[in-house]
Amino acid sequence: MPKVGMEEIRKTQLIEATIALIHEEGFTNASISKISKRAGLSSGIVAHYFDDKSGLLTATLQHLMRQLGEETSIRLAKAKTPIERLLAVVYSNFAQDQFKPGVVDVWLAFWALVPTSPELARLHRINERRMHSNFQHALKPLLPAKMVRSTATGLAAMVEGLWIRCALTAGGVTPKEAISIMESYINSQILVFQDTTGKTRTSTDRLFTE
Repeated sequence: MPKVGMEEIRKTQLIEATIALIHEEGFTNASISKISKRAGLSSGIVAHYFDDKSGLLTATLQHLMRQLGEETSIRLAKAKTPIERLLAVVYSNFAQDQFKPGVVDVWLAFWALVPTSPELARLHRINERRMHSNFQHALKPLLPAKMVRSTATGLAAMVEGLWIRCALTAGGVTPKEAISIMESYINSQILVFQDTTGKTRTSTDRLFTE
């Protein structure tokens, strides 16, 4: 009988090997045999746990999504104002861990395959809904109800677009610059709106940087 916990250890080994190999050789060349060899396991183990390469990529994306979700939850728990909650979501998406070379390569492979993979498209929707929900929750005390949903959608779209520009070397935007862009947008579109409508906000409702 396998040792208790060995399944999760092996799955983690295979996921980490997948991330490393996609970075080194690209998604197309990261074969099951190469991944299993990199993890020090047999190809049959991959089939047993994930069925095929598509299943392994799905599991790898779920792993990265959990990490992003945990990062966001930690930052949200520390936030004390609505603006800090908005920026907690921003900072999580542009955190250093999100731009490790292998992580970037897996996310880019994910974006490329979403149009042709129903399962990856489902994960994409989950990821979008999670970010959209976090933004909506933070925006409710700041804006009229009729503006919350559309503003949250705009913020989420900006995060995704800027992340891709950061991930692509030719994009010419660093994570630090992306954060600055998001801060400026929130400042101009949300805090200025509060000022023009006469809504009172406390001195802690202002932008801050890490």
